[in-house]
Amino acid sequence: MNRQRLESLLAKNESTKLDFKERLSLKTEWEKKELAKDVSAIANSKGGRGYIVFGIQDKTKKIVGIEPVEYREEQIQQIISQRCDPPVTIRFDTVDYHGKTVGVLTIYKSSQRPHQILQNGSFYLRRGSTTDIARREEIASMLQDSGLLQYETIPLYNVDIDQLNTRILMKYLEKSGLKIEYDKFESLYPLLEGLGILSREEDGEIFYPTIGGLLVFGYRPQQFLTHTGIKVINGKDNKKHYFYGDITSMLDGVEEYLENIIIDPDYPLTELFEAIANAAVHRDYFSFGREIVVYISSDNIEISNPGALYNRYDVHELLNGNNPYRRNNWLYHRLLVLDEKKRFLKTGSGLRRIKNSFSQLGKVKFISNEKRNLFKVILPGGFKNLC
Repeated sequence: MNRQRLESLLAKNESTKLDFKERLSLKTEWEKKELAKDVSAIANSKGGRGYIVFGIQDKTKKIVGIEPVEYREEQIQQIISQRCDPPVTIRFDTVDYHGKTVGVLTIYKSSQRPHQILQNGSFYLRRGSTTDIARREEIASMLQDSGLLQYETIPLYNVDIDQLNTRILMKYLEKSGLKIEYDKFESLYPLLEGLGILSREEDGEIFYPTIGGLLVFGYRPQQFLTHTGIKVINGKDNKKHYFYGDITSMLDGVEEYLENIIIDPDYPLTELFEAIANAAVHRDYFSFGREIVVYISSDNIEISNPGALYNRYDVHELLNGNNPYRRNNWLYHRLLVLDEKKRFLKTGSGLRRIKNSFSQLGKVKFISNEKRNLFKVILPGGFKNLC
């Protein structure tokens, strides 16, 4: 860590990835635990590497300095390793600055989130400039991001199998090339369990739909998963239109509505629909209480969905990549088989194509808001394109 890099940190305000501390003291067990909490919280928060700068008053940014001889990187690493699971990779540097010694703890970007505090079993993250306990859905989202949890195969023990549409199920099995011989639909339950569409009650013979099974094959998933619909707001008259059903049927309904109100024959409808399909596949389904929203304003069409980009990606990487990691890979592959419009073949590497298709109309914006856990695509063209 050099002086120039320190000055760039001091020019910023505290955030999810930057914290200022007036002092660094590790004499008591409480102080060691607080340091581990702050480090794990920064490591668990989305974004790149983070920093804790010691010897700086957090309100005024007045430089007070620390005593450099008291602390070694090995000591700090040992404290964190003994209290965080999995351990967090760090580096500790001291920088001479205006006659004072400033300590900078670098917390490297982690691919092993979430990190847990062993002493109390809690998970922490940063909310703005504050360290806080992570909520249940935030922990689940981190587990999914790391590949330790697959949201789609979680069973829904409060939902009966008759909520699944057998017509869509049979269509999927046929298109998958599976040879089906059965006397009654119940004989297919073990096969559907193997595909992750059903889950068997532990120590029992009762089957239930999984979350993914309901989203892809359900008659009305939103009766049980109320946050999984799509809302279209026509800003011209401020009317809200809600779309429900399995993901494929829901997208069909949204596309039909937009085709009927967008009158410009040159408007890139295919890429607009692709952006909405991307939202359905890549949204964070652990983010309860927020659906996908398509808002048509005077100059733009804005598509927002819960779920900022993965910790390992930024917008630039996604624009230039051809085979991105998918948040809901199970959903993607089921929809890939079912969707006769082949819109899911385009998802993933399509951001660059979407951007280029609107070049004659204006600038396309992709915004990943990690603090709100939201991803937005803003496309040019609003009221002027509507009937």
